[in-house]
Amino acid sequence: MLLRMAVCARLCGAGQSRRCRRRQRRSQPHQDSDSDMDEEEEEERVVGKAKDEPDGGSSCQSSGAGGLGSGASASASAGPPHPQSLLELPPEILVEIFSSLPGAALPNLALVCKKFRQILNTETIWRRRCTEEFGMRDDLRKMEIVGMSSRDLYVKLLHPYRHILGLWQPDIGPYGGLLNVVVDGLFIIGWMYLPPHDPRVEDPMRRRPLFRIHMWEKNKAMVECMYGHKGPHKGDIQTVKKDEFSTKCNQTDHHRMPGGRQEEFRTWLEEEWGRTLEDIFHEHMQELILMKFIYTSQYDNCLTYRRIYLPPCLPSDLLQPGLFKGTYGSHGLEIIMLSFHGSKAKATKLTGDPNVPAGQLTLEVDLNRPVRLPDLELQRSMEELSRLVLGVHEEAQRAPQAQDAPSEAVETTKGSDSAPPAGAEDVEPAGAAAPEAQPFVLPLGVMARNEVYPRTCKTSFYGTGLIAGHGFTSPERTPGLFVLFDDDRFGFIWLELKSFSLYSRLTDQLCHAQAPSMEHFEAMLRNMQSWTS
Repeated sequence: MLLRMAVCARLCGAGQSRRCRRRQRRSQPHQDSDSDMDEEEEEERVVGKAKDEPDGGSSCQSSGAGGLGSGASASASAGPPHPQSLLELPPEILVEIFSSLPGAALPNLALVCKKFRQILNTETIWRRRCTEEFGMRDDLRKMEIVGMSSRDLYVKLLHPYRHILGLWQPDIGPYGGLLNVVVDGLFIIGWMYLPPHDPRVEDPMRRRPLFRIHMWEKNKAMVECMYGHKGPHKGDIQTVKKDEFSTKCNQTDHHRMPGGRQEEFRTWLEEEWGRTLEDIFHEHMQELILMKFIYTSQYDNCLTYRRIYLPPCLPSDLLQPGLFKGTYGSHGLEIIMLSFHGSKAKATKLTGDPNVPAGQLTLEVDLNRPVRLPDLELQRSMEELSRLVLGVHEEAQRAPQAQDAPSEAVETTKGSDSAPPAGAEDVEPAGAAAPEAQPFVLPLGVMARNEVYPRTCKTSFYGTGLIAGHGFTSPERTPGLFVLFDDDRFGFIWLELKSFSLYSRLTDQLCHAQAPSMEHFEAMLRNMQSWTS
């Protein structure tokens, strides 16, 4: 902080820079002009005279506030003096300097002296901190109406709760979720993001507030639980450890409904699925829905959240990584995170189900194994699609064995005239340019929740999808086809399940969610898998 203040002060003319310049000029005598030397000598005389005079400065000057030396005065004939410390700068310049410092550094600055403490009461400083650190602009005008200062807003609300801003995954067993904590007006609000109603995968996300923090009452931040149907009520937020926090409701009676659990279930079903139980004829689907309600309703009192990051973006990525919503059969729509790791693309579940829980790697795509689709008529054949994909799958299974074999054996294999593996003639070489658009149709017999899928695609790749029994038993990666439709949509054909999942990008603005580095992001992915394994 002192270094940054020193830089700002030097830009404003404060600081002892003459001696450094003079030493530099003495080391380079032939490059100095006579006028420069005369000016330096005149400044030395002024400073020397000031040093001989009695010290009339404040206690801050004698202590060297800001680490920039003591003050000095000059005679009228010598012109305006050069400030020798931050304390000699005009208040408006100090306001500008302090406004450029991080808000977290200002409390310590107020301890330096009385003058600094008085200047730090200036609203301009805290208004700028609220704007630059938390994106508040028009909302600051509302504070004048309610009589709230920018300093109180920053010190008592924004700064204490800054660590919970960003994306989080709630610990709700296999179901997971996506929470986005944002500064919204004069509130900090935790929005739970819910997928659209099945199967409308391209509809926008739904949001439901879980908690909010504000300063409307009294002169301190208040936490309110927003869950239930009776309006805001008392809640609490506790920081468990770094990148983890918990919420607690102190009035769970606000979550209950007069009609009991049956009414609560019907209301939840309409919000979660957009339909009534009578509209769902599939018995297995009814069981899954009822199981989810019973499980998730246990967490209406207290929830724990773990921080998650958006995947980093590199120029070499096939498309921009990010969050997508996709169809998962009877489980409805789920949210996944698409990220790129060299020659691999990975889709990790943020929301899950009893078969494959949240946090697991639902898709893994080998970008070194593109697949050239046949003519449109052949695409309708499930047998032809299986031949193509399984041929690449067999080649991919043999690749690790070939890498472990002796180099002579590998060279012999490469030089032999043996026939290529089945489907190899339909595999494009890595890095080959894919056509801008080619016709696409699902094979007959492949189930799709949403029949309204794109009829052209840009390229396709071999990949594997994770399937498992109830309770994540006997998990297995099975072959499939990843199909890229455009920059915001892709699909995956699960060969073994004979089903198709369509994915569409989340377009919501998600702040405070960028990963510090690729290493941090990959460590987060590993931790997510361990949370639900």
